[in-house]
Amino acid sequence: MAQSVMATIPALRELQGQLKIRMDKAVEAFRKEMSATRTGRASVHMLDGVVVDAYGSNMPLNQVAQLNAPEPQLIMVTPFDPTLLPSIEKAIRSGDLGLNPMNDGKVVRVPIPSMTEERRKEMAKHLHKILEEHRTAVRNIRRDGNDAIKKAMKDKKISEDEEKRSLDEIQKLTDEEIRKMEEMSQTKEKEVLELK
Repeated sequence: MAQSVMATIPALRELQGQLKIRMDKAVEAFRKEMSATRTGRASVHMLDGVVVDAYGSNMPLNQVAQLNAPEPQLIMVTPFDPTLLPSIEKAIRSGDLGLNPMNDGKVVRVPIPSMTEERRKEMAKHLHKILEEHRTAVRNIRRDGNDAIKKAMKDKKISEDEEKRSLDEIQKLTDEEIRKMEEMSQTKEKEVLELK
């Protein structure tokens, strides 16, 4: 990308960096949510939101156990401390993921059931909803940037030309970040709708 217009304007240099960071965080949050979405194929990221009651506090599952997916339809959870097996099993079962873990005394096996066509369509709708929420987040960041630029113009810190170029630059950044999320969403949707 060419030199940023905003980076050359002292009054807007910091704003440009903040906007980019905030938009990148929104895209990264979207990426994490996408990877946690169930596709019918086992992925350790499906359990990212599971919180285990361990040692008197709530801890993310990946901090109390090793996770791996040795087969396309199975996730293995090996606790670092075997006394946590019942807590881990309970946390996964109550995690609202529709999973039924089995504890064999050493590891927790989490079979991933195949998804019905109806469930796949529901997941595709869910993906669209997540995408729209994150698009809105990026647009809200754009609005904050536009407001800051207009205020700088009003306070005579920048010229009208600089205002126009900066607003255009924010729009390009917004479009680029939304395009990244749409591409991720399309890839994930194909994965969800693909019958295995």
